[in-house]
Amino acid sequence: MPRFKDTEESQMRFIAVSLKDQIQQGTFEWAVSHIIDRADLSLYEKKYANDAKGAAAYHPRALLKVILFCYSRGIITSRKIERACKENIVVKALAEDCEPDHSSIAAFISSNGEEVRDLFAQVLFKCSELKLITGEMFAIDGCKLPSNASKECSGKIAELQKKRDKLGKYIARVIQQHREMDKEEKAHPHGKAAKKLKRFEKTMGARKDRKEKQLKRLNQKLAKLDKFLETAQPRKGLSGDEVKSNITDNESGFIKSAKGYIQGYNGVTIADSGNQVIITAEVTGGVAESGMFPEMLERLETTMEEASGKEEPLKKALVEGDTGFFTEDNLQKAAQMGVEVIIPDPQFRKRDPHFDGRKCHEETKRFGLEYFEYDEENDCYHCPNGNVLTHQSHQKLRNNTGHKYQAKRGTCTGCPYIENCIKVKTNKNPVRTLHVADQKYEENLSEKMKEKIDDPVNRELYSRRQQIIEPVFSDMVYCKGMDRFTLRTKKKVTIQWQLYCIVHNIGKCIKPLEAKYGA
Repeated sequence: MPRFKDTEESQMRFIAVSLKDQIQQGTFEWAVSHIIDRADLSLYEKKYANDAKGAAAYHPRALLKVILFCYSRGIITSRKIERACKENIVVKALAEDCEPDHSSIAAFISSNGEEVRDLFAQVLFKCSELKLITGEMFAIDGCKLPSNASKECSGKIAELQKKRDKLGKYIARVIQQHREMDKEEKAHPHGKAAKKLKRFEKTMGARKDRKEKQLKRLNQKLAKLDKFLETAQPRKGLSGDEVKSNITDNESGFIKSAKGYIQGYNGVTIADSGNQVIITAEVTGGVAESGMFPEMLERLETTMEEASGKEEPLKKALVEGDTGFFTEDNLQKAAQMGVEVIIPDPQFRKRDPHFDGRKCHEETKRFGLEYFEYDEENDCYHCPNGNVLTHQSHQKLRNNTGHKYQAKRGTCTGCPYIENCIKVKTNKNPVRTLHVADQKYEENLSEKMKEKIDDPVNRELYSRRQQIIEPVFSDMVYCKGMDRFTLRTKKKVTIQWQLYCIVHNIGKCIKPLEAKYGA
C-alpha cells in the first residue's frame, strides 16, 4: 500500500510575521508603497474634521495603497477589497494591519475626484523625474468598458414609454392569471390542476410567496420606469440626434465596442511614445470620442507644461489619432494650438499601394466634388457629362451641415461615366447626388490631411500609433483585470478610470525606482 506523510490540522503553531517584510523590493506593491509614502496627501487630509470629536478614520495613505494594489490584481469591487484586507497578507501589510470595511472603501473612492486628479499629476511627475516621458510623440484613443448599468434598461424616450406600457399590461395579465388559478383551485380542490400545483409547490416553494415576490419585482420595475420618465429629457448625441437613455445610469452610453454593444463608458486616453505612460485621461458616455479631442488636446498641453516645466511642450511634438477623430473641427483646433497631428480619413488605407483591395477600389472610385463645376449664379453643379444637379435642401451631414444637390430622374441613364459616378447600379433609374459640406473655415484642413497621410513618411509615423496606445489598454484590461467600471455617473467613473491609469503608470515606475532606490 502507498504511504503518505502524516497530517494534523488541529496542530497549533505560532508563526511570526513581519508585515513590513511582506513588501518585497521590485514588486508592484513596493512601488505603490514607495510612491504613496512620498506623495502629498494634504487634499485628502483636509476632508477630515475629527481632530476633536468623532471616531478615528482610516488613513488615506493606507486606503490608497490597498485600492491601487487590489486594482492591479483585478480586485475592483469594494467587498472583494474588504475580503482581501482580511485574507491577503500583502494587502494586510499595505493596509498597515487595518481592515477597512467595504462601505468605507466605496465612499473613499467615489468622493475624492479632485484628490485623485491631484494624485494622478503627482504620479505623472514621478514618471517625468524617472525619465519615462519623452514628449516627442503621443497617441490618443478610447477604451470602451461596461459599467454598473443594465443594457436592457436602455432606449430612446419613446421606446422606454412603450416598454412601460407593455410592462403595465403584462402585470395586469399576471394578476388575472393568478386570480383564475385561485378560482380553479377552489372550485376543484382535488382536480388535476390542483394536484399539479401541489407537486410543483413541494419542489419550488409556496405558490403564494412566489406570486407576491414576482409581482413585487414587476411593480418595482414599473415604478422605476415611471419615476424616470417623469423628468427624463431626450439625450442628444454629437450630431444633435437623440441617443439612448438609461434608467440605471443615464450618463452612461449605449456604445458599440469590438465585442458588440455595451452599456458603459469610453475611457479616452493620451499616452506618450517613450514608455507608454498615460499623460491624461477622461471618460465619456453620451458624446462620441471624436468630440473629446479638443478638450483632451488642451489637457495634454497643460499636463505636459506641469510635468516638463516647458512653456510650449507640444511645439515639436506629434499627436496621432485613429480615423474616429478625423473631423474638420479637430484639425482646426490642433492648428489653432500649433500642434502637429496625424489623423487620417476613413478611406486612407484604400489609397495605400500596399492595400489588398486598392485595385478594386480604384476601378470603382466615384467622381468627387472636384469633378463637378459649380454655377454660382444659378446655384447648381454641372457634372462631367454636362447634366445639371440642382439645389434640393440644407441638411445635416454626419457631424456637420451642408447642401444637397441632385440631378433629375432619368438624366443619368445611359451616361458614359455612370460606372465612375454612381455607386449603386442596380437601380433602374439611377441619379447622382452631391452633398456639399458648409465651409466653416477659410482653409480646408481635411483635404490637406488626406495629402499628408498619403506621404510614405507620414504613413510610417502613423504606423507607430498602435504600438503606443494599444498595449496600454491591453495591460489595464487584460493583464491587470481592470475590465469594467463598478460605479455610476460620469463623475465617479472618471475617478475610477484615473485610478486605473495611476495603476498603469506606477507599473511603469517599478524598474526605474528599483534602479534608483534599490539596495
